[in-house]
Amino acid sequence: MMTQPMTKTHLLSEYAPYPFEITSTELLFDLAAELTTVTSWLTFERTSAEPCPMVLDGEHMTLLSVSLDDVVLRQDVDYQVDDSKLMLLHPPTTGVLSIVTTCSPASNTSLSGLFATGVHLMTQCEAEGFRRMTYFPDRPDVLSVYSVTLMANKTQFPVLLANGNLIEQRDLEHGGHLATWHDPFPKPSYLFALVAGLLACLEETIEQDGARKLLQVYVETQDLPKAQFAMDSLKASIVWDKKRFNLPLDLERFMIVATADFNMGAMENKGLNIFNSKFVLAHQDTATDFDFENVEAVVGHEYFHNWTGNRVTCRDWFQLSLKEGLTVYRDQEFSSDQLAAGLNDVAAASARAVKRIDDVSNLRTAQFAEDAGPMAHPIRPVAYEEINNFYTMTVYEKGAEVVRMYETLLGRYGFRKGMDLYVQRHDGQAVTCDDFRAAMADANHVDLSQFARWYEQAGTPTVTASGSYDADAARYTLTLTQHNPAVGIELQQEALLKQPLHIPFNIGLLASSSTHTVKAGEDLPLTLNDTSARTLTLSLTEAKQSFVFENIPCAPIPSLNRQFSAPVLVQFDYSDDDLNFLLQHDSDAFNRWDAAQQLFTRCILNNINTPAAPVFNDTQLSTLEHLLNNHDLSPAYRAQLFTLPSIPYLAQLIARTGRIDPQTLFAAHQRADDALALSFQSTWRTLYAQLNNGQNYVYNGIAAGERALKNLALRKLARVDSQAISLVQAQYDQCDNMTDRIAALSTMVQYHSASASAMLADFYQRYADEALVIDKWFAVQAANGHASHEQQMQTLSELLAHPAFMKANPNRLRALIFTFCNANPHHFHQVDGTGYNFWAEHVLAIDAKNPQVASRLARSLEHWRDYAGPYCSQMQAALQKVANHAALSQDVKEIVGKALA
Repeated sequence: MMTQPMTKTHLLSEYAPYPFEITSTELLFDLAAELTTVTSWLTFERTSAEPCPMVLDGEHMTLLSVSLDDVVLRQDVDYQVDDSKLMLLHPPTTGVLSIVTTCSPASNTSLSGLFATGVHLMTQCEAEGFRRMTYFPDRPDVLSVYSVTLMANKTQFPVLLANGNLIEQRDLEHGGHLATWHDPFPKPSYLFALVAGLLACLEETIEQDGARKLLQVYVETQDLPKAQFAMDSLKASIVWDKKRFNLPLDLERFMIVATADFNMGAMENKGLNIFNSKFVLAHQDTATDFDFENVEAVVGHEYFHNWTGNRVTCRDWFQLSLKEGLTVYRDQEFSSDQLAAGLNDVAAASARAVKRIDDVSNLRTAQFAEDAGPMAHPIRPVAYEEINNFYTMTVYEKGAEVVRMYETLLGRYGFRKGMDLYVQRHDGQAVTCDDFRAAMADANHVDLSQFARWYEQAGTPTVTASGSYDADAARYTLTLTQHNPAVGIELQQEALLKQPLHIPFNIGLLASSSTHTVKAGEDLPLTLNDTSARTLTLSLTEAKQSFVFENIPCAPIPSLNRQFSAPVLVQFDYSDDDLNFLLQHDSDAFNRWDAAQQLFTRCILNNINTPAAPVFNDTQLSTLEHLLNNHDLSPAYRAQLFTLPSIPYLAQLIARTGRIDPQTLFAAHQRADDALALSFQSTWRTLYAQLNNGQNYVYNGIAAGERALKNLALRKLARVDSQAISLVQAQYDQCDNMTDRIAALSTMVQYHSASASAMLADFYQRYADEALVIDKWFAVQAANGHASHEQQMQTLSELLAHPAFMKANPNRLRALIFTFCNANPHHFHQVDGTGYNFWAEHVLAIDAKNPQVASRLARSLEHWRDYAGPYCSQMQAALQKVANHAALSQDVKEIVGKALA
């Protein structure tokens, strides 16, 4: 027998190609919820020079037989097997290996591999789920052509789907039927998928390059009216990818399937995408503007994987950002283009800025925190214990920023040339991040060797800027210094010397006063290295560099890292007046918003130590009031402008120089919100009246922006005016869409809790049969930071006992438990540790059934060392309680182990 595997750290340096090619994979599934039988035929050829065993991955299933070229093999003579591997001891150079296994979808609560969801059977194979169905080299560099036959009871499972093109379907004896699918494109096992169930289908046919393509969206029958927006998003994605990157749909059909039980958002299986239903179903009665936006983005993301991930895939899981960072960048660009479509230049620029602000806010809050914690890792990690733990903000969102930097450096045309070469070189291959970088460099004849460090270094770099102005010479010198100290796993590397990164750093200079050639607040024309523009991209490649600008007629105020051109922290000694000036004049919409964020941050953090003092001074309030009333700024942009930095983001800024006291931070944040509400109360009331105009619901960027500003105004009024309860109730009763109704409900729960119970009861009664809406009902209550702590914990207990709380459903777990732990800092971070005890209890309970979901929740306490004494010790005790649990999964063990190390 083979020895049982120990916990293993996988190292990038240990990569070796698989010594066999699996030229074709034929699979036969005899499907049933309780017991499914899988028969495989693997046609293989040895590619290594020397004979060697063939090792196949497999777990959580029963092995029935192994045959080679129709000869039954003997265990311990011809092959060995343990809980995770099957080893063929003496394979020939070529042959056909056949394996028969069984598995139980109904018992598979991990939702990895083949699992039951309601009356359906579905798969999730990324990263290592395929090995739960049959033995196979379950790694992304083993590409094979798949032919799949599905057999099942036709009454139970009338729909049988797999990757590729439908070859045959027919009835069988005793009420059965089968369907055979063939995918002509070689793919790794993680892209395999099957679906069997009772599903309704929305389908349309499009034409591309003279060929007709069938598009299908499969959902529960009652959800069919909510599938059209996903279909429209798919069609838009196909058109966009062909126009922007000349990448066509390459199959006869493309399918999307929605399921209520899913660990992830969606999965890009070749031609058969399987989605969490929250990213497919969208109707104004049940989905918010944010939901519509996410459906469009996620449908786009998974479709774009068809080329960046499927046709060109990853050599190993260390290269995960190769497909995910690139595809996140592509879906961000798609969403930006969709928001800007049909608008004039000014409105389009504003729409794109709002999208950029959304993406960067998310990055700063979640990824910057990850980069500063125990799980910090480069976008291409060098080691991992459990690959499921590395589907992270760093790999995805920071990875997208790294891809975006290529476009900043090379321009859109240069980036497109690099993409064309990348696909041309590597179509049908499993490749590395270095291959992508090489394509970008070769296509543009530039040296990007230093840029490789972005893939190798963890942490968020800090760029410190300083400027000096020589009035006599009309010369301005900008000096930039970069610093990226060791973080996370790097702290364990002795004498680590992190080399300077190649940072594209966009800057502008604003005239601080008027002269005969320029007005105050205007962008000054800049010239550097024969390039002239009002926004220049500086290439920061050294630890410290100075850039000299001539013909600068007055002392400028710099606008730094415009469009957030690099994922860095920027330090510059702006005065309050400088920030006010940028807030009024900066032509870069992102940096104008960022000036507001810096101003809010400075005022909130100062107010922690001076709680009796006003949060904002008169000058700041005057500037803010002018912006709130500036109708040249879109409603969507103004809604962003007046959204305070999040408490988690502020907490990580505090942690850079001190310890976090979550209660004093929460109180200062509340005072800032109150100040904005009170200072502009009449303006908020006017805005609400103007925007609450009774227009019928339509989803587009402009209408969504108007609703965002309207509902922000409603929340501000409800904070400080008890009479506003009538506005909240009227909006709830009279609105024709979920965006406005959930905004009213959330506002009532947060600020008028005594009147909220009737509205909560009505909401539940209206939507009891709508699972995704009931998720919102749970989340609104879990996020309530304004009830007493005793009341909030009692509410949590009641919700956990509620008949609608489904502890096996990831969406419901995220709605209630994750929302409380991650989005209710006031009640989660109580000095008595009740929030942390709640966390530990549920990490362990979820881990027993679904380790992937549990490991996500486990990360809520990874920054425990950043907190002040009583909170820190309580968090440590909760982490230790989880770590000491005897039956802890590897997923959670890695998270809490690194947190406590």
